[in-house]
Amino acid sequence: MIIDNYIITEEDIIFDGIMGDFKTEITTKLKDSETSIFNINISAETPVLPQPITIKWKIPAHNIKGVWKPTTDFAKRIQADWEMDHMESRISIDAPVISLFGHDDNNAITFACSNAINKLELNARIREENDFFFCHVTLFLEQQSKIDNYNIQLRIDQEKKHFSEALKAVSQWWEGFDNLKPASVPDIALTPLYSTWYNFHQNLDENILIKECEIAYNLGYKSVIIDDGWQTNDDNRGYDYTGDWHPERISKTKEFVNAIHNTGMKIGFWYSVPFCGKKSEAYKHFKGKFLTEDHRWAPVFDPRYPEVREYLINIYKNALLDWNLDGFKLDFIDDFRLYNDTPSVNSHMDYGSINAAVDRLLTDVKTTLTELNPDIFIEFRQKYVGPAMRKYGNMFRAFDCPGDATMNRTRIADIRMLAGNTAVHSDMITWHNDEQLEVAALQMVNTLFGVPQISVILDEIPKEHLEMVKFYTNYWNKNKDIITTGHFTPHKPLANYPIQTVIKNNLAIIGLHDDHAVQLDDSIESIDIINAKLSTSVIVKTTSNLGNYNCRIFNCKGDIVNDESLTLYQGLAELNVPACGLVQLTLKK
Repeated sequence: MIIDNYIITEEDIIFDGIMGDFKTEITTKLKDSETSIFNINISAETPVLPQPITIKWKIPAHNIKGVWKPTTDFAKRIQADWEMDHMESRISIDAPVISLFGHDDNNAITFACSNAINKLELNARIREENDFFFCHVTLFLEQQSKIDNYNIQLRIDQEKKHFSEALKAVSQWWEGFDNLKPASVPDIALTPLYSTWYNFHQNLDENILIKECEIAYNLGYKSVIIDDGWQTNDDNRGYDYTGDWHPERISKTKEFVNAIHNTGMKIGFWYSVPFCGKKSEAYKHFKGKFLTEDHRWAPVFDPRYPEVREYLINIYKNALLDWNLDGFKLDFIDDFRLYNDTPSVNSHMDYGSINAAVDRLLTDVKTTLTELNPDIFIEFRQKYVGPAMRKYGNMFRAFDCPGDATMNRTRIADIRMLAGNTAVHSDMITWHNDEQLEVAALQMVNTLFGVPQISVILDEIPKEHLEMVKFYTNYWNKNKDIITTGHFTPHKPLANYPIQTVIKNNLAIIGLHDDHAVQLDDSIESIDIINAKLSTSVIVKTTSNLGNYNCRIFNCKGDIVNDESLTLYQGLAELNVPACGLVQLTLKK
């Protein structure tokens, strides 16, 4: 056996589990080079409640350095088959894809499933007895109704290319399914955003917010999300009063929205979609129509009831109509799930599957809102940023990581590889007011390959911090097209992407986040290197003489500290760049 040519075929895929009355059939739908798509059909003569069935195969552990999953963050190491739980994928958790990458960042195998709605379990773990990776996808883990036919596609990509390209190909493949068509993305979703969460939490003040929006707009931020706290005077960080959404703290809501619009900013409100607090009127009305009442935050609405879905849809519809909102942050979608005490299906429900009911709910929310405002922005955050969620939302945000620049960078890159043209936002940038300027700038420069969101009180941060924010926000806005639509490559996943590149129209932007050499391509005429670290040495490596460049070096406030000619010969060159500064190289004609 030649290991490099160990390509998975139909014969390598086996089924495990209690089949009962079901029969399985696998056929090859497409085989192109080293990528195969298998069609898997599971059927029975009469409807039967299926038990879990696992589809599995194995590959040799040849040049595999790590395992990429959509939300593993820093945990991309190889796992043994005796440790850790499997990855869960469903409509509002993760995405059904795993990629094994090599020591050269190249794809070893990337496999994905077409069913992004129902709950699946996936994994790829090494077995120490034979040094094979055992891969699997398990179906029917939350099946609550009988079926007589079930069809999925399994895509297995073993082509030797950068692992990020394999993931992008999966994203494009998902887009081809009728039930996974992405929503359109309005321009406002692709502009820097001001958030109230980390800087205010629930203690919102209308006058301060209006002033903050004036400052933010002049810095280049064009929208604001008013997070938790606008709807209630309760500031205990809980959800006892959610469900009614009658504003208390910002009670003159329409007047407040008008005031924000007068600053030039678009505005969206936060909603915790599933939660219905026990102190709300909605709790009394919908008693008995919850997925659980035993939740750490609040009872969870059961979307299998049509009246529950109608109630939630009308909340957002009326908010848009009554207050002239521009967007919504729809939060905690992942808490729509099966709980231990979730009631069984009954005749008053029109859906047996929770995940299918969530799909219907969010489809109707998106349709209703976009009919009223085609440019409405809808934000979701990790972990609900999979291919199904792209149908309803046009902004995906990195999961909360306050003050953690490295995690923010990592999460942005992980989302972006699967997000297609959906806007990918950073978690809200925040830092202590007394922080050293360059350390504060780390929060900013680690988010520049996504759309920046900021959450500091701009009227209170030091002047030099404000200058830094203005410089890099202007830089992002100036380069918005290349950053959001250019060819994006994050390198060295196990090192948390210390080098990132985006290239378009002969312009490259390189993020250097650790002390690595930057490889320069002789086909690129304009090169920006963001020295996104505290050390001041930037090493560039060339494989040929590239010629003469204009070289401008900026500090993190945008001051030019050097402007001279630079000749790049084959080999290594060292540039002295301020911490979190910027180098711009432009080839002389």
